[in-house]
Amino acid sequence: MLNPEAMSPLTASDLQRIFETLDSNGDGFLSVEELNRLLDSIGDGQICDDLESLIGKCKLDFEEFLSLYKSISERNRAGAEEEIESDLLNAFQVFDQNRDGFICCEELRNVLARLGLWDERCGRDCSSMIGAFDTNFDGRLDFQEFKNIMLSASNSPCI
Repeated sequence: MLNPEAMSPLTASDLQRIFETLDSNGDGFLSVEELNRLLDSIGDGQICDDLESLIGKCKLDFEEFLSLYKSISERNRAGAEEEIESDLLNAFQVFDQNRDGFICCEELRNVLARLGLWDERCGRDCSSMIGAFDTNFDGRLDFQEFKNIMLSASNSPCI
């Protein structure tokens, strides 16, 4: 899965070049037709259907093009974040075997063992693994604590 933060955004000069390329008649504006040609070529029919409502008029100047780019980028980023959240919730539910909204030591050990990731020789027990991310010190992980684990850059071979 792609991390939306890892994707480098286009610079203003990149967008200026794109704008000039799309402006096929060179009038300094992008028409709905010029934008539709781009969107058709990349196969984004959903945006094509909404294009006139997105831009709100028949032509865009460069500043409006920048604003549209930012709007689409934010919508894509929000969608990617929702997808990540959904994936994390699905992963959490794999560990939360009794569906009580928490991951306890036994559930963690069972799933890690089933996945072949539990190795007694690592010298760590489930309590210490949970304790490292158990911010409310209740001895188990709720979804937010689990999410923190999954989003951290842990390189431990035992997790």
